[in-house]
Amino acid sequence: MLALVFYIRQFGHICQSFIWQTAPMRRWSSLGLALALGLTSCTNAHSAKSVTISQNDVSAISVSNADSFIVSRVVVLANGVAEIIDALGGHSILVGRDISSTEKSMADIPIVTSGHQIISEKVVALKPDLVIIDASSGPKAAIDQIKSAGIRVVQTPESWTLSDIAPKVSAVAAAIGSQNAGAQLITAMENSFADSRISTPARVAFLYLRGTSSIYLIGGPGSGADSIIAAIGATDVGAQSLPHAFNTLTAEALAKAQPDVILVMSKGLESVGGVKGLVKLPGVAQTPAGKNSRIIDVDDSLLLSFGPRTPSLVSALSKALVEVMKK
Repeated sequence: MLALVFYIRQFGHICQSFIWQTAPMRRWSSLGLALALGLTSCTNAHSAKSVTISQNDVSAISVSNADSFIVSRVVVLANGVAEIIDALGGHSILVGRDISSTEKSMADIPIVTSGHQIISEKVVALKPDLVIIDASSGPKAAIDQIKSAGIRVVQTPESWTLSDIAPKVSAVAAAIGSQNAGAQLITAMENSFADSRISTPARVAFLYLRGTSSIYLIGGPGSGADSIIAAIGATDVGAQSLPHAFNTLTAEALAKAQPDVILVMSKGLESVGGVKGLVKLPGVAQTPAGKNSRIIDVDDSLLLSFGPRTPSLVSALSKALVEVMKK
């Protein structure tokens, strides 16, 4: 069987036929091929039995910033970096962004990518004094063209787990000359995580679903969701029992895992027909989660964003978990 591996950050505001982003293959090279995924429709037909966490349910942590930035025009081509700069009080220095920056506060900032592909001409035309990229930014030829125009380009680390957030914030803060505010933001986020942790025996399974593409996976160690689930004090049954970051969803895997709660992305839930359709997938109805319709769906742009909104997301998930466990 062909191994299916991908680490997804879908973006809730996009509704196109084929937009995709693969995980860094170095993290799961043993699993082989990463596939492009088709997005599903942008409807919002959720079952009343599921708890939904949308962008409106969370807010970004921000700090007051007395620092003077060392740059005045920044184009962000790295996932989540625009949100960090905004949280550091730097919205006014943002002049361009990539398509992954979906926060409502970014609506006034021009997009300089086509899908996830950088358009160098658009970037250069904005006359930035700094362009921020990460390992997933590309194509390389476009980045080389930006550098050849004499524009400073800084690569910041990606964030795939909660522990990656602080180094990323520090790198972004250093790039714009706001180290003090960066340290304050990290402290504020860490304090929020501590406050959101609950004591619960709940066993949670993260399912990655794209029904229209017949893709049904269960998250394991390194999925990214495992660090979120651990942060709220619950147990990720996939991380506990499965070998890979993403594993083919089977009735046997679910029977072994026996999750109390199923966590999914909102578009994934829609793609299988909502809660009713999810329960019809092999093995789901035989789990405590399926029997009691304990489903939590989270906006695709939020769940694995790992940035200033993540502490608020963890808090919302803690409350949602308590709510569904009453069922």
